[in-house]
Amino acid sequence: MKHVKLAELTVGRIGLGTMGMSAAYTGAGSDDAESIRTVHRAIELGATLIDTAEVYGPYTNEELLGRALKGRRDQVVLATKFGMISHTGRETLDSSPANITKAVEGSLRRLDTDHIDLYYQHRVDPGTPIEDTVAALADLVAAGKIRHIGLSEAGADTIRRAHAVHPITALQTEYSLWTRDPEPEILPLLRELGIGLVAYSPLGRGFLTGAITADTRFDDNDMRAGNPRFTGANFDHNLRLAQEVQAIAADAGVTPAQVALAWLLSRGDDIVPIPGTKRVVRLEENLAAADVRLTSDQIARLDAMAPAAGDHHNEAQMRMIGR
Repeated sequence: MKHVKLAELTVGRIGLGTMGMSAAYTGAGSDDAESIRTVHRAIELGATLIDTAEVYGPYTNEELLGRALKGRRDQVVLATKFGMISHTGRETLDSSPANITKAVEGSLRRLDTDHIDLYYQHRVDPGTPIEDTVAALADLVAAGKIRHIGLSEAGADTIRRAHAVHPITALQTEYSLWTRDPEPEILPLLRELGIGLVAYSPLGRGFLTGAITADTRFDDNDMRAGNPRFTGANFDHNLRLAQEVQAIAADAGVTPAQVALAWLLSRGDDIVPIPGTKRVVRLEENLAAADVRLTSDQIARLDAMAPAAGDHHNEAQMRMIGR
């Protein structure tokens, strides 16, 4: 696996998102043994960036990783997130210094580690100035409890203000063939400031893999059941986009997932996708995308695809993005 840098943090070219092992999708938490095997295989193949959050479960995903990484902790770049859960009694997002102090101790305990390599604010807290949040995180860097600071789904002004307090290593945001929102403003800003981009949902929550068809139905506990892109006319439109990816995959002799990931990798070495899976076979397929070389014609066809229909989150979640 080739390695690249997110600012000064060296990681494998493709990482592993672990949310789906414990939350959000049908069958999450149903096979922890397979999930742990997937984490171990990721390490063997050089996918060093492993991503979680305290809210996944909640808490159970960090606990799962704590078990999976016993004896392997020094082989990975471990990332987790705070701020979606308040430990201070708030009923809203909480990135107050008091909450950060409590959240980091909980994550360190569950992950069974003495430091977190990349600690993200999960969503921007409108009730706490970003300067106060980053100052508290800088104190954790000085104390050795975290190594690098990240933001997730922050807006341009917030990123600038945060970076002025302490260097930000990475912004995590949704970026894929069907979510290209970062391209006009956020990606140029990150490159100006020397901040890396970690792309979550690079496979469109499974839509771009070809596994979802017109007959697919989601359980009520699957987050896609209420996602605007998976319902009604939006679903039909987006299915046609997925079929275009499948056609290019057939032309390239690879899988649709590998096409979607290879396109994202072609956007720059400062972009690291973290496709999520709990299955070894899917992990191996995803990581093999690092060796896929699309032709200029194939990339042009992908670039020219129509935008996806519908917001990429539900209404409440969209209100938390870009602040």
